[in-house]
Amino acid sequence: MVNCKGIWTKQTLINLLLGQFLSLLITATGFLSSELARKGINAPTSQSFLNYVLLALFYGVFMVYRQEGLKAKWYYYILLGIVDVEANFLVVKAYQYTSLTSVMLLDCWAIPCVLFLTWFFLKTKYRPRKLVGVAICIAGLVLVIFSDVHAADRTSGSNPVKGDLIVIAGATLYAVSNVSEEFFVKSADMVELLGFLGLFGAVVSGCQIGIVERNELKSIHWSAGAALPFVGFAVAMFLFYSFVPILLKRSGATMLNLALLTSDMWAVLIRTFVYHQKVDWIYFVAFAAVAVGLLVYSGRDKVDRNIADVAGEDIVRSKRFDEETGPDNPAQKNVIESSNT
Repeated sequence: MVNCKGIWTKQTLINLLLGQFLSLLITATGFLSSELARKGINAPTSQSFLNYVLLALFYGVFMVYRQEGLKAKWYYYILLGIVDVEANFLVVKAYQYTSLTSVMLLDCWAIPCVLFLTWFFLKTKYRPRKLVGVAICIAGLVLVIFSDVHAADRTSGSNPVKGDLIVIAGATLYAVSNVSEEFFVKSADMVELLGFLGLFGAVVSGCQIGIVERNELKSIHWSAGAALPFVGFAVAMFLFYSFVPILLKRSGATMLNLALLTSDMWAVLIRTFVYHQKVDWIYFVAFAAVAVGLLVYSGRDKVDRNIADVAGEDIVRSKRFDEETGPDNPAQKNVIESSNT
């Protein structure tokens, strides 16, 4: 359907569109979180809790209905739930101590972590062209961070060093969570992954709410204006978590993290065309750079395509050989009879 010298395929286009759909969902959660913060609601773990509950209920029903045995050890999902909850908590927590610029920059630490973890544990091979695509994407985001748009933001933050360390820790946990999900979705099952992630994520975040955010929730004056963004955030996160395994299975954790780099760019475009706010022109240059990086990374190597073709030919050749040497083949019967005698 989409073909440019045999490199750009229908699968490539689907992966890119799916990545940008996930990026838009992250943008939506950012706007809804900002709306909650504007209303004085500061309960990041509570926001995530409702998402985990929806995952547990929705995918748990499918698990019960299928009545299939587990494809992975259940206690692995407990560790994944802890890592995922704390990754969400740490990155949101960092905004209290450091600037938006630092969070945006240091959050990119998840990308080299994902590259290393997928290479070391999942044995993923990255050709030089894919590494070039990663570098272009990161350069595009760095271009935004060091632009004049955030000039006033660079010195903000009550404790920048503490905040930066928290972001690095959160980004590392994000990488561990993404790579673990890629492993489970490829070796186990998507429904099982999301059902148990929702169950144990709800348990962990529920315990954390009781320890950290209990007083905060008691002080909130709930109204329709506060409840709608809260529920909207949970629904957007539920959709995000539901579609992430699909992209992980198709393209891997690295592609996911690269695609999410455009979430800040989408936020800028929404502010520009919906709220008619003026932004620096360099944002659009950075958006184009990230888009080019994604295209470079997603493009299918001719070498990869040739390997796939050769593998396909080998499979066909192997099947043909099996058919020709099957028990109905006279020559094969002679071999069997002679070996029996």
